[in-house]
Amino acid sequence: MDWTLEVVIVPVTDIDRAIEFYRDQVGFDLDHDTVIGDQRFAQLTPRGSGCSIVVGTLPSQNEMTPGALKGVQLVVADAEAARAELLARGVAASDIVVFDERDGGTFFGFEDPDGNSWSVQQIRDRAEHPLIPEESRRPFGAEQQA
Repeated sequence: MDWTLEVVIVPVTDIDRAIEFYRDQVGFDLDHDTVIGDQRFAQLTPRGSGCSIVVGTLPSQNEMTPGALKGVQLVVADAEAARAELLARGVAASDIVVFDERDGGTFFGFEDPDGNSWSVQQIRDRAEHPLIPEESRRPFGAEQQA
């Protein structure tokens, strides 16, 4: 049986601020921003990823302290370019550290406004061999719009 990780809940204090940070500064796609009764949740997905993040007021989200999520790892093909893009968008990012010269040994990090931290790993092979090929990518809900 295949098991896939598809959603990571990110605890935040302000949903609108979190959406602006992850969409406008980090560059994730906003899949939806949903209100049902007194509950609100938004899903954002890094381009090329099969896993999304969710911010909101669902009961499971309210059980976590904003800023408590630490070290969730993103992967990019070029750490220098990714870090430069974040810096240009106003995101404070740590220096790049090379733990190992082999592919996969280069990292940097950043935090969201609540202090949730992210680790960014460079795997150069992702440039030629993405986990989700470009031709297979569809916006969230695209199958329902056809």
